[in-house]
Order: sequence, then structure tokens, then C-alpha cells
Amino acid sequence: MPNASNDVVAIERPKTHSRIFAHTRWDAIPVTAAVLHCVYFFGMFYLFPRVPLWVMIILGFIYSISISWNINGVSHNFIHNPYFRSAILNRLFSILETITIGFGQVFYECIHMQHHKGNADRPDEHGETIDWISIYKHGRDGEPEHPFKYTFFSFFREDPKTVFKELKRKHPREAFWGVFELVCFVMTFVILGILNWHYICFLLPFWYFGHCLSYLNGYYRHYGGNPDEPIAWGVSTYEKLYNWTWFYNGYHAEHHFRPKVHWTRMQTLRDQIVDQQRKAGVRVIKVPHALGFLDSDLQAADQQRPHRRLESEPAS
Repeated sequence: MPNASNDVVAIERPKTHSRIFAHTRWDAIPVTAAVLHCVYFFGMFYLFPRVPLWVMIILGFIYSISISWNINGVSHNFIHNPYFRSAILNRLFSILETITIGFGQVFYECIHMQHHKGNADRPDEHGETIDWISIYKHGRDGEPEHPFKYTFFSFFREDPKTVFKELKRKHPREAFWGVFELVCFVMTFVILGILNWHYICFLLPFWYFGHCLSYLNGYYRHYGGNPDEPIAWGVSTYEKLYNWTWFYNGYHAEHHFRPKVHWTRMQTLRDQIVDQQRKAGVRVIKVPHALGFLDSDLQAADQQRPHRRLESEPAS
């Protein structure tokens, strides 16, 4: 991966005099969003015996979407740039996220950092990929896996043992916290099931579907990208509402090129490297990543034609 220029290094993380936040007070927004998401999670349990089933089904689908939103927005930014100065606050926030999403944040960080090592790489001669969740891992002849299979099967391919071994090898203390978080979310679900087994039977399909939506989002963040070109590893979308609500998750080519750049600096980063992106043929779609199957250039990407060149669009 090329060395970052001095200008790019300078914008990676904003500086703040806040005693609470590590990088910027703007991080209060995703932190607040995460707390509200947790309230929503437990609020569903409270409402279950009190509202009609059709209302709960609507709330369940919202929860599914919110899982993907949290993983790819709030949680994703947190694992790259922890929000707080205090290690204790960061740990508590990680546990809060684990319970709300039903997915251990320490394990997620390990999986995601492995993703950045491989950057959606193609299988080697032994059929292995560095990136555990590469869209090419279970594909054929160097092609991406079908989006349906990737979306709905990836959840069952997760291997906690492999993640734990990697954590134990690199960060033994984090391996403990990874297991602790898994116990926290499993026990939360078990307690909810004991209190109302009808509710947990209702919740689990929406929980699973939410993680499927996260994989769908991840699929189109790389589908049509170029695994062999660092600046074009990811696929970007600059749809404003999507980026404002998903904390600039749309700037994914930029993110893979410079993973440590704070979410508030993504537009600035893109402004600095846009000419390089055009030359490399970074793929851009007009719709949010989860709706990537609606992209007008989908067929061209499927046939591995030259990547779509960046178009000029208004600044976010």
C-alpha cells in the first residue's frame, strides 16, 4: 500500500480539547445514536405484549435495518477511531454495542481488521483468502460469490474459534474481553427468552435478517471494485442522506485507501485524492450500498468491464 502523503496524514484524525471525546465532539452524535438504539432494543421487549403483532413486525424490520446501520456506521467508525479518551468508557461502549446488535465488538474488530489486511482479495492457489469475509472467498473462477448466497449464508460461516485463536495470539487480554462480550449478549438473549419465550422467538428472525442486511451492505461495498489496486479496493457512493445517517459509510473506496481517516474527514480526503481515483477507475454507484443491486452499471461490473469512472457530484 502506498505511503500516505503529508496532507493525507494530517487530516486522518481531528484534534479536540474535549475531556471526554478522543477526536472530536461530533462523535457525540454516533454515541447518542448508539444509546438510543439500545433503548429501542429493550423498548421492543417492553412493547411486545402491549401492541398488536403488525406493529411489532414493523418494529422488527426497523430493528433489522438498524443492526446493519449500527454495524456499518456507529460500530465501524468506533473500532477504527474509538470515541472516548477513557479506556473504561470505550470498553463500556463496546459492551453496549455488543448487547444492542447481538454481535461481539471485539470479535468484530478482529474480523474487520483481517478484512483490511486482505481487502476483499481473490483466493490463492489453495483457495484461501486473507480476508475472511471476502466476496470472492466462496466464488468460482475468481468471480464474486452470488449476492444471495453471500448475504444469507455468511452469517453461518462465521467461525468464533478462528477469531478467538487470532485474538489470543495477538492480544490475549482482548481475547478475554471478546469472550466476555459474547457471554453478555448471549445471556441477554437468554434472559429475554426466560422472561418471555414468545418474544425471543419473534426477535431471532429479525436479528438474523439484520446481520444478513449487513452482509448485503458489505457485498456491494466491494462488488465491482479492484482487489489489485489499493485506491480502488472499495466501491463508493456519495448519496447525501445515506452518508449523513450512516456516518459517511458511503466513502468506502476512500476508507480502504486510508482506514484511519475519521468519518468527519472523509469528504476532505476524497477532495485530495479524487484525481488519483479517476485515473484508477474507482467504481462509484448512485444508490446506498445495500441497494447496489439496483445500480445501473451492475451488468458492466458483473462482466468485469473497465470500472466506472468517477462522476462529478456536489460536495456532501
